[in-house]
Amino acid sequence: MKGFLFIVVQFLFLFSCIGVAHAQEIALDNVVTQKAEVIEILEQEMIKIPGTDTPGIVQSIKVRFLEGADIGKVATIDNDYTALALGEVVYVTHTTNEIDDTDYYFVAEVYRLPALYVLIGLFVFCVLLFGGKQGARGLLSLVGSLFIILYVLIPAIIQGYPALLVSIGISSLIIVVGSYITHGFNRTTTSAVIGMIVTIIITGFLAYLSVKYTHLTGMHNEESVYLNFNTNGVINLTGLLLGGIMIGLLGVLYDVAIGQAVAVEELTTAAPHLSRGELYKRALRIGREHIGALVNMLAIAYVGVSLTLLLLYSTSESDWSMMLNREIFATEVVRIMVGSIGVILAVPITTLISVLRIKS
Repeated sequence: MKGFLFIVVQFLFLFSCIGVAHAQEIALDNVVTQKAEVIEILEQEMIKIPGTDTPGIVQSIKVRFLEGADIGKVATIDNDYTALALGEVVYVTHTTNEIDDTDYYFVAEVYRLPALYVLIGLFVFCVLLFGGKQGARGLLSLVGSLFIILYVLIPAIIQGYPALLVSIGISSLIIVVGSYITHGFNRTTTSAVIGMIVTIIITGFLAYLSVKYTHLTGMHNEESVYLNFNTNGVINLTGLLLGGIMIGLLGVLYDVAIGQAVAVEELTTAAPHLSRGELYKRALRIGREHIGALVNMLAIAYVGVSLTLLLLYSTSESDWSMMLNREIFATEVVRIMVGSIGVILAVPITTLISVLRIKS
């Protein structure tokens, strides 16, 4: 009997330990991020980052929370994010361990919104001052495009609709809305819109084939990895990559198509005696000059965005062919090539459509 009771007691003890361990395992930390102001720099020194020879600044600072549940509270933080000055406003992440109620603080981001608002305000001021009515319509078009991306494209991708059809459809919708808001309803705008939509359809299939046969997964950067985990793998990252390629092309494509349609209209007005064939050749001559400038601009723009990445790999001992084969580089090559081909195709396609529609 004593042996039996001993076994029962041991079993209950083991069960309670398992229960406690399980409770500890599933207990989630409470994490909030709030604005805070640096009220004191307690200590600052330059140290070598552990495991490297790279110097970095480490501070011990005091902050006062400006919002949320901790408003008014003062906390001391060891800051190795970036050197902060007295009075600077930052976002601080406050983590509370639910098991032992221990608090941890670290600087998550510097508060940049005021500077960003000033920059956006300066942009709007310049557009309205020098663009006038046309600039205002361009801003309205921009707002409409952002609305479509945020409230149509992103929900469609999250819902898992076919990536290629969504990318082509949303890009075409942005083209239609942006073009008619900015340039009004006329033959020239309609010619440009048709040319852009045809180009988008062709470029969309090219992007799809390029992504498929280069075996791109869409997991080419840190943001994609976090997004995949945050959504439990629901979002099609390859489809998201396709959408990014198509949306990134629109700005340059729009410039080319409108430019070609206007060129055809002006040539028709200046030289109404030109035949359709001659008109097409002269407008295409203008477009070729446009192609040279825009393809270079598109490629350089992508390189500029990836400059840090290029410097990182140039300082390593990796072979260039191996480096180019990496998905993070292959993705950018696909972007540049598909985008450039789309720009090139837009010139003859839009020019032909414009000549057929405008030249009576």
